[in-house]
Amino acid sequence: MKKQLIAATIISTMMISNVSWANDTDVLEEREHTEELVGLSSGILLGAVIAGPVGAIIGAFTGTFIGKSVGDEAELTIQKQQLVEQEQQLTQTNEQLMALTTKQQSLEQVSDKYYQLQSSLAEQNANQQQILNELTIGMNVQFKTGSSHIEPLFEQQLDNVAYMMSLSPELTIDLTGYADRRGDNAFNQALSEQRLAEVTQYLAAQGIARERLHGQAYGSTLPIHQEQNFENDFFDRRVTLKLLAPGAELAAN
Repeated sequence: MKKQLIAATIISTMMISNVSWANDTDVLEEREHTEELVGLSSGILLGAVIAGPVGAIIGAFTGTFIGKSVGDEAELTIQKQQLVEQEQQLTQTNEQLMALTTKQQSLEQVSDKYYQLQSSLAEQNANQQQILNELTIGMNVQFKTGSSHIEPLFEQQLDNVAYMMSLSPELTIDLTGYADRRGDNAFNQALSEQRLAEVTQYLAAQGIARERLHGQAYGSTLPIHQEQNFENDFFDRRVTLKLLAPGAELAAN
């Protein structure tokens, strides 16, 4: 009976002391010390029951350590949970970054492909225009002196031009009419215009739309050679045809 009274006295004294000490502690440490007090009280009661006053003292210290351990474990659990949440956020951020990187790479590939196609198209257009320029050489309709009548030989040539244009609807023709230097300028200008009109009408009759036929007459103002003679006059009596690809400018003759 005496041992139990002594144990009760010790319990009361230590609990009052611990409660007073806890009231003076900073608010941020309240939970940790509360857990220690729980362990302390539990240890005192357990020790007192089992081994009397001495057991109460030993149990008090043991309970304090038990309470401290419980508090640390709870704090560790919270930290682990925070770590898991941070890892999840990091994973989500990495996935978003990878998606953006993939999208950027895709845009770069599309841009490169577009540049390659543009370069290829420009090269094809240049090659096409070169071929057309080569075909243009010799594409002249020659006329007799003072005449705008198209001779059968040149009708066949115009038929070939019309057929080529029917296969390539994007092509247009630049036509220019000329006259030799015999006669006055007004007559030569009118004659070159009549020759141009005859060739234009012939191509239109073969099914070529007139909006694809662009023409201008220059009379005798642009001879091929500076020297005037019978042979040079023959080459000046002409209508020149030049095939043009889309976007090509009309040639100035």
